[in-house]
Amino acid sequence: MRELGTGIGWRPEIADAVEGLAGVDWVEAVAENVCAGHLPDSLLRLRERGVTVVPHGVSLGLGGADRPDEGRLAELAAKATALGAPLVTEHIAFVRAGGPLTASPALEAGHLLPVPRTWDALDVLCENVRIAQEALPVPLALENIAALFTWPGEELSEGRFLAELVERTGVRLLIDVANLHTNHVNRGEDPAKALAELPVEAIAYVHVAGGVERDGVWHDSHAHPVPPAVLDILSDLASRATPPGVLLERDDDFPPAEELAAELAAIRATVRGAAIRPAAAEPGPVAAPAPAPRPEAGPVGAPGTRAVDTGVRQRVGIAQAALLSALVAGTPAPEGFDRARLRVQTRALAAKRAGVVARVAPELPEILGGGYRPAFLAYAASRPMRGGYRRDALDFAEHLLIAGRPEDPVARRRLTTWWQERAGARPPGRTGRLVRAARAALVGRRAA
Repeated sequence: MRELGTGIGWRPEIADAVEGLAGVDWVEAVAENVCAGHLPDSLLRLRERGVTVVPHGVSLGLGGADRPDEGRLAELAAKATALGAPLVTEHIAFVRAGGPLTASPALEAGHLLPVPRTWDALDVLCENVRIAQEALPVPLALENIAALFTWPGEELSEGRFLAELVERTGVRLLIDVANLHTNHVNRGEDPAKALAELPVEAIAYVHVAGGVERDGVWHDSHAHPVPPAVLDILSDLASRATPPGVLLERDDDFPPAEELAAELAAIRATVRGAAIRPAAAEPGPVAAPAPAPRPEAGPVGAPGTRAVDTGVRQRVGIAQAALLSALVAGTPAPEGFDRARLRVQTRALAAKRAGVVARVAPELPEILGGGYRPAFLAYAASRPMRGGYRRDALDFAEHLLIAGRPEDPVARRRLTTWWQERAGARPPGRTGRLVRAARAALVGRRAA
């Protein structure tokens, strides 16, 4: 496994600070935020200095029921080549559901959602990973994600799920110790147990990040300092095997460069301290529980080139579509889920949509002022994303115009101009507004 050292997540907001930080061996860039043909100057300068850049994807949805999109894979491959990356990373998650496989409306989450730890979901994930591996020019590593809720009827622990995934596909792991902490608080899962079950030799690198607890729920915000509990999990991991790389993530509320440097220093000290821990203090082996029996007959752990049956993908797809519809379209929660936790997740998804739309279309909060956020959250309560965030911004603006909003005529004219320039169409007149409103109501009844 290639040694990466200590790194930090590169973000445009802190690009200058990252370039000036001492001792940064490598950086990670969100793949969807860079273009292979027009790399940011900051990343080019880092590359010229010999700093490794790893593209980190967030939109493949390898845990989804559908096979990976060839276009998304090709884009990720091109970015890996343009950056000269030694590997690419993604997540064990689904980000969209529905569509032709389940004969239901296609839905976008705009966020990483947990896959059920079942044999069916594992079969689908493994085949999707093999498809991605064949399409990428460099090795792939997958990250465990943070979650606010648990799927009912899970058949495997997180550690066993990841171990099976590695055994079948040979994929590498990106272990996020902050996510292990999140799942400890939110789902009662023991980080030490998960680490004991992991194939530590498959770890490509480690993520470290901060979060915040509100009303007994830990939010993996990437906008707060790294707490001691997360560094303790990093220490536990590093005492079992020295990670090839450790990276600090920060995605919002960026602190001064000296605070980032202090967090990087704490990460280095934690890894060094774990590596020299006296033998008497090292954690003893934790016996891994026997895996749950697989419903299907036949070998479980073989690398497996057997194609996943369409029925398996449909079962996984129907379950994911029902859950995502409850989260973003206001349909009833599927049986067995903690409804209170799903409401927390729904609010978190809507808040993230509002925040990202405000960043990709900053004119909207400027035009709408203090009314932007409540208007968007009301809009998002029953209107799922139809595509990316730019499409979402246009849909939101069109929704307001159809409703004759905003009430201030100057603001409405500004919004109309903004929408028209980007949508490439005339703003809807009275008849058009009525037709579209009727269509939206019909779609809403069908989704329900």
